[in-house]
Amino acid sequence: MASPLRIAVGADHGGFELKQALAAHLRSQGHLVEDCGTHGPEPVDYPRFAEAVARRVAAGGADFGIAVDGAGIGSAMAANKVPGVLAAACQSEAMAANAREHNGANVLALGASLVDAAAARGIVDAFLSRSCTAARHRRRVEMIREIERRPMARASEGGERGDGIELSPEEIERIAERVRALLAGRGAAPLPAPAPVPAAEVAARIDHTLLKPDATPADIERLCDEARRHAFYSVCVNPSYVRQAAALLRGSGVKVCAVVGFPLGAAAPEIKALEARKAIREGAAEIDMVINIGALKGKDEALVLRDIRAVVEACRDGRARSKVIFENALLTDEEKVAACQLSMRAGADFVKTSTGFASGGATREDVALMARTVAPKRLGVKAAGGIRSYDDAVAMLAAGATRLGTSAGVRIVEEARARAAGRAPEAAAAPAGGGKGY
Repeated sequence: MASPLRIAVGADHGGFELKQALAAHLRSQGHLVEDCGTHGPEPVDYPRFAEAVARRVAAGGADFGIAVDGAGIGSAMAANKVPGVLAAACQSEAMAANAREHNGANVLALGASLVDAAAARGIVDAFLSRSCTAARHRRRVEMIREIERRPMARASEGGERGDGIELSPEEIERIAERVRALLAGRGAAPLPAPAPVPAAEVAARIDHTLLKPDATPADIERLCDEARRHAFYSVCVNPSYVRQAAALLRGSGVKVCAVVGFPLGAAAPEIKALEARKAIREGAAEIDMVINIGALKGKDEALVLRDIRAVVEACRDGRARSKVIFENALLTDEEKVAACQLSMRAGADFVKTSTGFASGGATREDVALMARTVAPKRLGVKAAGGIRSYDDAVAMLAAGATRLGTSAGVRIVEEARARAAGRAPEAAAAPAGGGKGY
């Protein structure tokens, strides 16, 4: 085996014994196994555990997932509801090999009533030893992922690329009335009290960030080392450091995110697109672009849409994710909603609260507003700016954030682990990206 894999396993009561046997088999091969439950034979609901496995894979906390129930079909269905997951129920080694080589599956579903432990071990080994490398298969897998990225879109003759779903006048008015009520404070449900989040789950949501203008190559090396050790989702760096970060993180599973048009957002759309394409060529898997703030405030929606779409299309061409930074401290709630709507129309993958360089960063209220607004298109929400503690991180996740941009990731994860162990956290070193910004 070239290198150990991080594998999340989970099962219901019917698959519990097979899950235990497979976990032992995987550990004997040197793989890192995370057991998502269940932890006993008492009756439980399989969707919970299939979802837990799928979310670990989708968040980047695991390279692959294995979910076991009676037949494997239900777990595959549940796992496939999680964006970023391609789950396949397999009953033979040939099916497992095909699922990986042809379909790029990252979650394997098994039926404990259909295969015994020996057969299951063979299926797992076949699944993990294959990869999707043929260009024709990769192209088709990307077609599947394109369906996922635009789950509610339908074809519209003569429509521009990325315009997405066409809503009826009644639907538009209903959504508008709901937004007006929320902005006026009427009918908005109170934000939920934050619940504890495990350290590994927090880490898997963090873009470990260093955007200081005086950052050095040594600082980037430190940032990447921290990201590897703590299994953060990505590192977020300025474009000039993408190539170095990509080289340092190769094989780790940690992605590279680059900012574009940062921090002012005032560059022309063509320049932002060019900057994005260069960063993607050099190893960026995600692009965080700053919206044209002045155009948004001036109600030039055509320019803002063109601005976002230019970067989104560059990301699609390079198979990278796109995030749109709003700089909420400079916007009214109406402008935040408008920015969300334009991001959805442009086909972006995420909306993001702030650069971290303005007078204010992420707030729970802003995150909740953005999450509600982009829910119809299932965009992710990245909270960034001022997230410096575990409590800050949990509050943002509870409000609806699906990703966190912070330079204090190490401190946050260490605090989470300390709390889980029932002890006070040790004083953490200053983050590599500390000071003004993230």
